[in-house]
Amino acid sequence: MAQGLLPESGTITAPIARKEGSTIERQVDYEKGETACTHFRRISYNQRLDLSLALLWLETGRTHQIRVHLKAAGHPLPGDFLYNPDYRQIARQPLHSFKLSFTHPISGGEMEFRAQLPQDMAALAAAGRV
Repeated sequence: MAQGLLPESGTITAPIARKEGSTIERQVDYEKGETACTHFRRISYNQRLDLSLALLWLETGRTHQIRVHLKAAGHPLPGDFLYNPDYRQIARQPLHSFKLSFTHPISGGEMEFRAQLPQDMAALAAAGRV
C-alpha cells in the first residue's frame, strides 16, 4: 500500500545510501548510493483513502528499498514509523510478501509458497476501489 494514486506501472531506479548521521535510515543518494531498482504495477486504488495497492518486484535488495523508493517517488507507505509516521489508516508498514519461490538447494525442485493479504491491508484495499 502506498499513499496517492500510483501510475498504472513503472520502474523506480535510484541509488540508495545510509542517511548521514543515522545508523538505520536510508535515502536516495545519487553520489554515494548503491544501485537499486524497483518495478511496480498498481492493482487497485482506494479513492476515498487515497491509497494504492501495488505489486512490486525488486531487481536489487537494498535495505529499506521499497520504503525509500516509494517515498522518493512521492508515494510513501502509510504507517511507516521511519519514513512516514502517519498512522491514521494503519498502525504498521503495509508491506506483505504474497509469494516466495526458489529452487530447493538439495533436491533441485521448484518451491513456491503463497500467503493471502492480511486482513488490515485487505480492508484498506477493498473499500472504495476504483
